[in-house]
Amino acid sequence: MLTPFRNEPFTDFTIEANAQAYRTALGQVKEQLGRSYPLIIGGERIMTDNTAVSNNPARPQQIVGRFAEATVEHANRALVAASQAFESWRNVPVAERAGYLLKAAAIMRRRKVELSAWLTYEVSKSWVEADGDVAEAIDFCEYYAHQMLRLSGPQPVVPFPNENNELHYIPLGVGAVIPPWNFPLAITVGMTTAAIVAGNTVVLKPAHTSPTIAAKFAEILIDECHLPPGVLNVITGPGGVIGDTLVDHPLTRFIAFTGSKEIGLRIYGRAAVRQPGQNWLKRTILEMGGKDAIVVDETADLDLAAEAITFSAFGFQGQKCSACSRAIIVESVYDEVVQKVVERTRKLMVGDPAEGAFMGAVIDEKAFGKIKEYIEIGKAEGRLLLGGETGDANEGYFIQPTIVADVPEGSRLACEEVFGPVLAVVKARDFEHAEQIFNSTEYGLTGGLISRSRERIERAKHTFHVGNLYFNRKITGALVGVQPFGGFNMSGTDSKAGGPDYLLLFTQPKVITERF
Repeated sequence: MLTPFRNEPFTDFTIEANAQAYRTALGQVKEQLGRSYPLIIGGERIMTDNTAVSNNPARPQQIVGRFAEATVEHANRALVAASQAFESWRNVPVAERAGYLLKAAAIMRRRKVELSAWLTYEVSKSWVEADGDVAEAIDFCEYYAHQMLRLSGPQPVVPFPNENNELHYIPLGVGAVIPPWNFPLAITVGMTTAAIVAGNTVVLKPAHTSPTIAAKFAEILIDECHLPPGVLNVITGPGGVIGDTLVDHPLTRFIAFTGSKEIGLRIYGRAAVRQPGQNWLKRTILEMGGKDAIVVDETADLDLAAEAITFSAFGFQGQKCSACSRAIIVESVYDEVVQKVVERTRKLMVGDPAEGAFMGAVIDEKAFGKIKEYIEIGKAEGRLLLGGETGDANEGYFIQPTIVADVPEGSRLACEEVFGPVLAVVKARDFEHAEQIFNSTEYGLTGGLISRSRERIERAKHTFHVGNLYFNRKITGALVGVQPFGGFNMSGTDSKAGGPDYLLLFTQPKVITERF
């Protein structure tokens, strides 16, 4: 019997047994670092002459995994294999397809601490952040299984005399799934399982900085859940060449992507071009980032405001599309809130998360350099209050949490996505001015308001233009099924991952009418 959906609980690491279990898992996973992983095409494992490596951002010389590099030919083969598998997979009963997801969730739950440890090594996630990533992946499997069962069979339509009318949701076909590195298990699992449970087949191209955890997920579905060959194909390789091939190919029916605005727009444009032999308009499901803000007004609980800003800005090194990149504070409480945020931020420990640090390293040398450039921009545009220091990149891509105050509302630091531990603090004259600043960027993903004013909260519900809006709490940590996630404007197609309408994006409605 299928039990009601419940979010996977987070692990309490203040309990010594849980902390010891994590330390043990880190030791066990460390012994497996550096292994080689093949391409998976039509159920066949393929090693190639060219390989790439995934490194630990906190210890760049430490290789987490070695990966076969796909060519354009491999990408084409994977799409053909997925197309062939679709002909049978599309007819598998929904209950059976959902069963694969429920089994995968159970396996991940049993291996939760091990999978979390892989995330700590591969993307430098703290214990808490890694645990949350795996919990979200489990949630996606179970939630989408439940949702597809709800959508299976005829859907309600208005009765009409002397006719039988039915509406069914049928799958689209072959999909390219291109996940990011920052939630390399949760988002990979979410986009992939949504597509598969809806009856589609997938070519998965993991981010080049986090392919190991994607390989572990593929092993669960293919080797332990025994997903039929060709339903899930995994190719690793150069992002531009392989990604363009997947997006452009006439067999591709849809693209599910999470990542930067620039790449999302590139996919959007290329997918709009009809290729020879392509008989459909490609669907794009895009989540592209944000420049998220928390507004604090003069009625707010200022300690709550400081806590919400600090944890939203610096959790996982600020490398979340939902991270608080701007704190917009009204003038009358500006200095006090800024002081409280600085005091809290000073206490955050930066270091190797394998050793328990709250903040690890940023993902790679490219990100390290980009964030350093934005810190210099911030120094010129505003007033550096805290941080700005970086270590030797050869010893880890560590950047201290950085706070820049008095940032002009139209400046680069106030408008551009940094994707790192840099907080821009902007002073507003009053609530109305804060509202204007809040909506002044090209993005519209997440945001929040800390206020005791019911009038302002009700107003913000209508005027703060973001897909996920939070009051009197942090603006990160959306829960599957509880806070469906996706944004407006240049934040993407507002696909609302983890919501009741998400699977509709991976299906098409078919109406059947029989007159008697």
